[in-house]
Amino acid sequence: MSGGGRAGPWASAACSRRDALRALAASIAAAAAGATGCARRAPDGRIEASLWFAYGGKNREVLLSLVDQFHREQGRYRIDAVYQGDYFEALAKLRTALAARAAPALTHVVGEVVPYLAEAGVLEPLDRFLGAPGAGDGGLDVVEALGQAGTFVGGGERPLVCLPFNRSTPIAYYNRDVFRDLGLSPPSTWDELRQTAARLVVRDGVDKRTRRWGFECPIDWWFWAALVGQAGGELLGPDGAPAFGGEAGVRALRFWQALVHEDRTMKPPPGRDYNAWQVTNTDFLSGRVAMIWTSTAFLRYLEDNAGQAGAGKFEVGAAPLPRDVRASVPTGGTMFVMPRGAAPVAQEAAFAFLRWMMEPAQANAWATRTGYMPVSRRGLEALTRDGYYAAHPNDRVAVDQLAHAAPWPWSPDLFRVQREAVQPRLEEAVLAPRDAAETLSEAVRAARER
Repeated sequence: MSGGGRAGPWASAACSRRDALRALAASIAAAAAGATGCARRAPDGRIEASLWFAYGGKNREVLLSLVDQFHREQGRYRIDAVYQGDYFEALAKLRTALAARAAPALTHVVGEVVPYLAEAGVLEPLDRFLGAPGAGDGGLDVVEALGQAGTFVGGGERPLVCLPFNRSTPIAYYNRDVFRDLGLSPPSTWDELRQTAARLVVRDGVDKRTRRWGFECPIDWWFWAALVGQAGGELLGPDGAPAFGGEAGVRALRFWQALVHEDRTMKPPPGRDYNAWQVTNTDFLSGRVAMIWTSTAFLRYLEDNAGQAGAGKFEVGAAPLPRDVRASVPTGGTMFVMPRGAAPVAQEAAFAFLRWMMEPAQANAWATRTGYMPVSRRGLEALTRDGYYAAHPNDRVAVDQLAHAAPWPWSPDLFRVQREAVQPRLEEAVLAPRDAAETLSEAVRAARER
C-alpha cells in the first residue's frame, strides 16, 4: 500500500525516498555481516526484545494491548514495542539501524520490500527457529494467500523470511442508504461501475457544482495494480522484465481517465500516499462521495465513524472490486521480519512473540478489532464456524477476495520500481491527462534504470 500537492512537494518527497532506498542499499553489505548484539533484560528479569511498528490510532492501541496480553500470559519474555512513524519513515529508520548494526529483533515492513531485504541477506531465516529448515511456515498454519508462499510468485520455494501481520486487500465501500434510495447494487464489472457512479452524482445550481461524487479512489500503485490484473495483465513479462501489464496497464490508466474526464464521476483525492487515502475516507464519511475504493484496513474505522463528519449517520457497505476480463486484487499491508544482528536470546524472545501472534486467538483478535484479515487458517475457520462473518458480512469481503489474489513477483527491484518508476507518474497521467501508453513506456524505461 502507498498513495498532496503538485509536482514541487512530490519531487522533494520522491527524492527523499529515492535517497532512502539508495542509502539502504549502501548500508546492506555492512549489515549483512553484522555483529551480534548484546542481550538485554527487563527490570523484572525477563529477556527483552525490541519490536518496531509503523502505525498509530486504533491499530496502535490494539497492537499494544496484545503485547500487554503476551506479557500477562508468560513470564520469560518482554517485548519493547516502539512506534517508528508510517511505513516509509519506519523503513528509513530501519536502514539507519542496519547501517549502525542496531536493528530491532523484530519489525514489520511493507510486503513489496521483502524480496529486496531478503536478497540483500539482512533477514533471519525463520525456519531455523521452527526446527525444520525448508518446512515452509513450520506448522504455524497461516492462510496461504497471506503468507510468503501465496504473497510472492515462488515464495514457498524460498527460505522462509517473513510471516503475515497486518494484511489487506483493496475493497469497495459504499453508502448503503444512498444505494438503497436509488435502487442500486454494488457494481460487479467496470461497465457497471461507470453506470453506477453516474447515477450517484449530484450536481446543483447553474454552474453544476458537484455536491456528491459517484466514486473516489487514490491514484495509487496498489489500486492501479488491481486494475491491471482485472484487465488481464501482469506487472512483469515472462522474462521477468517490467511490463506493467502491457495493453492491460494502458487500459487500466485509461479507465481512470475516463471516469475523471469523460464521465466526470470520479473525484481524484488530492495528495499522494496516505494523505490521499485519508482524504478519500473523509470524503466518504462526510457524504461528498457515495462509493470508494480503499483498504480493508479501514473497515472498522469507516463503520465506527460513518456520518460523524456531518452528512448524517449512514450504514457502510463493503463489496468486492469489480472485474473487467477477470477478477483480481493484490494483497497489501506488512509482513513480520527479523533483521539480522540481534542477540540470540533476543531473537528467541522475538520469535516467541511472533509464534504467539500467529495463533488463532491472537490473529483473530487483531483482525476483528482492526479490519485486517485473519492470518491463521484455523482462526479463519473458527470465525466462519462460530458465525462471526454471518454477523459481520463486511469483514468477509476481503477474505472471499483472496480467491482472486494476484501474487507479487519476487523481485528485489519491486519496491524501487513501485516508488520511483510508476507511482510518481500515475497522478500526472490521470489528472493532466497524459497519454497512457506513453506514460507507461516511460515508466518501463525508468524501471530498467539502476
